[in-house]
Amino acid sequence: MLRLYNTLTKRVEEFVPSSRGYVKAYFCGPTPYDYFHLGHARAYVSFDILKRFLMVKGYNVIHVQNITDIDDKIINRSRELGISWRELADIYTKDYLDAMRLLRISIDLHPRVTDHISDIITFIQGLIEKGHAYVAESGSVYFDVSTYHDYGRLSGRGYSEEWRQEEEYLAEKRNPYDFALWKAAKPGEPYWDSPWGRGRPGWHIECSVMSSKYLGNEIDIHGGGQDLIFPHHENERAQSEAYFGKSPWVRYWFHVGYLTISGEKMSKSLGNIVTFKEASSKWGAEVIRLWIASASYRKSLDYKEEALEQARIIYRRMVEAHQLLRSIVREKGIEHSLGEKDIEVWMGLSRTWEGFLTALEDDLDTPRAMASLHELLSIIYSNVIRRDSGSLALKALSVLETMDKILDVLPKPEQRPVLANIDPEDLVKLLVEVRQRLRQKKMYEESDWIREQMMRLGIKLLDEKDKTRWVYTS
Repeated sequence: MLRLYNTLTKRVEEFVPSSRGYVKAYFCGPTPYDYFHLGHARAYVSFDILKRFLMVKGYNVIHVQNITDIDDKIINRSRELGISWRELADIYTKDYLDAMRLLRISIDLHPRVTDHISDIITFIQGLIEKGHAYVAESGSVYFDVSTYHDYGRLSGRGYSEEWRQEEEYLAEKRNPYDFALWKAAKPGEPYWDSPWGRGRPGWHIECSVMSSKYLGNEIDIHGGGQDLIFPHHENERAQSEAYFGKSPWVRYWFHVGYLTISGEKMSKSLGNIVTFKEASSKWGAEVIRLWIASASYRKSLDYKEEALEQARIIYRRMVEAHQLLRSIVREKGIEHSLGEKDIEVWMGLSRTWEGFLTALEDDLDTPRAMASLHELLSIIYSNVIRRDSGSLALKALSVLETMDKILDVLPKPEQRPVLANIDPEDLVKLLVEVRQRLRQKKMYEESDWIREQMMRLGIKLLDEKDKTRWVYTS
């Protein structure tokens, strides 16, 4: 049983999707007006871990994530840089997609706002006909918040005359808390034709339209950063439930905590951004995934190089353990009986997976899950590798690789070049054997030189009592 915190109900609930074995998920994607940063990575990796866990549990997850390729921020930034708004959006969309590929995050569908203008117009027209929206004299269209009587439950913030949305449009709105569905075109801005005149979509309407177009009028999980709860998700919820006449429109609202630097939220407006490109060039995308998993998704995660260095150590231990286990399985094969001590180790390996699973079932408690990963690695290094048992190595390999189906950091199998029909691994084994013979003849200077040169090539040698193992370094 999976239990998740639902922002709408403010409690942890058993997760039950609308259709058995099938999860419809929507996560708010980027507005591509600047480079992809670690705050984005934190949100998207957290949701990716949830998605992968659901898939491991047997669910078919359909994941839609939008790209807001027209917005005030895009228009303003394109003017600053002296390029077209479309060119700017394309540049930063590519940066986003490149980062997602490095982070190993796969999305089923990436709808763009500008490819769904006709769908948006149809949706807005429906809200007008149902009495939930009105056309202002300028040709802008606004959602009438007073017609939706459950406003504020998601964010805990109700509407009143004291607060306002989009203050530049106050003069033409019926109520200060109404929000724009369609913005009438201003001179020099991009526009599309509509029944109300030339203009472009407001911020909130796009997600309601694109999520429902591909997932239907009921969504199992809708996610985003905590900064989107108000006003974006509150407004999404209002216009969608008003349009469909259905509540809840989203069964579970999933929100990820802030990424901070020295306790302050990382944001472009504050100028304290660490770009993903900068961070990944230093640490690697896999280390960043492990670092993100070290904190609960609902809590703030502070950017500290010490924490990333710790994640790098864990990553290297995982990679090395994975290679050593595969080596033992290749060399030893599978035993057909185990001694009592081996059985104890076997059961300990099983318990680490049970702990990992139980932690993630409890509101995606990744810190506890990571503790189970640490325990697994400890057993591998202290018992499995030393016992040199093919059966134990295979069991440990199975647990490690199953955990990695969710964490997804281990290197992918690579096609290694064939040189004159010789497997490169055979050449490595040959060098290891040469070095072993040198050591037997007490030619330690030469054997140390071979080890150093192999390390430079990315091959680490591990000397044991009567043999030498080797692993690729990251």
